[in-house]
Amino acid sequence: MALSARRPRREQSHFWPGFVDAISTLLLVFVFLLSVFVVAQFLLAREISGQDTVLNRLRSEIAELTEMLALEKSAKVELESTLAALTDDLESSRDRNARLQDLLDEETQAGDRAGATIAELRSDLTEERKVSAEALARVELLNQQIAALRRQISILNAALDAAEERDRSSKAQIADLGRRLNVALAQRVQELARYRSEFFGRLRQILGQRADIQVVGDRFVFQAEVLFPKGEATINAAGRSELDKLADALKQLEGEIPADLNWVLRVDGHTDTDPIRTAPFPSNWELSTARATAVVKYLIGQGVSPQHLVAAGFGEYHPITAGDTEAAKRRNRRIELKLTEG
Repeated sequence: MALSARRPRREQSHFWPGFVDAISTLLLVFVFLLSVFVVAQFLLAREISGQDTVLNRLRSEIAELTEMLALEKSAKVELESTLAALTDDLESSRDRNARLQDLLDEETQAGDRAGATIAELRSDLTEERKVSAEALARVELLNQQIAALRRQISILNAALDAAEERDRSSKAQIADLGRRLNVALAQRVQELARYRSEFFGRLRQILGQRADIQVVGDRFVFQAEVLFPKGEATINAAGRSELDKLADALKQLEGEIPADLNWVLRVDGHTDTDPIRTAPFPSNWELSTARATAVVKYLIGQGVSPQHLVAAGFGEYHPITAGDTEAAKRRNRRIELKLTEG
């Protein structure tokens, strides 16, 4: 009985050290795995933070390039308009020069005819001398005629010199007129640019800092959802409220801009690339044009002068954001307002 009582305690004392070693080994393995996991989480967080920094920098550069492109396009349109006006002035000057050249040619032809008459008279004089002495009286008469013709030639030469002087004076006047016209055009462009800046500044104050109404270059941009339901050209209630503010600003601008300064507010309709095929709108051309026309008609109904409004539809062919993402399509569905010379 005593022997059997001591045996279990000896077996129990041999089992306990092995159990402690196993627990210690498991604890070390767990601590090692936990350390590896912490290091991996640190490296992964640092890599993600670096990628976010690069992505934010790229987004900033893309926004700057987009704004620069809009400004370049605006400058190109204004330069093309100025070049067209100068081309018209040059054509008018060329027409006046052509008329002056025609007058000069006519006077030159008259001189040639006088020279031919003189040659004929001299030939007659020679023949008369050979025929008879009676021709002396006729010769004297012919000499008198020749003298008269010479006086006429002298008068014609003086007239030709005067015509050349008038031509030079006209060219000088044309050059001076061109310089004055360039100065006047530059003044008109600067004056219109000042009113455009004041107008857009006033619109910013009136319409507030809304994310869906913004200024891009020299254009004021409404996102289409502000004014129209998707796929329609009927202005909604919120859109009418915004256009009422715009109409008030336009009517105030009409009273401030001088009457001799021609200007228009061009309303451009744009759509996204999603095709539309409905009875009212067989394509995006019709939809964009109908939306621009609807805005113009509404502004006219609020008292804005029709002479200062132009409607144009561009379909999906002039996007401001490339790509087919939903965000790009939402930006491209828009109504643009541009104040320009009429």
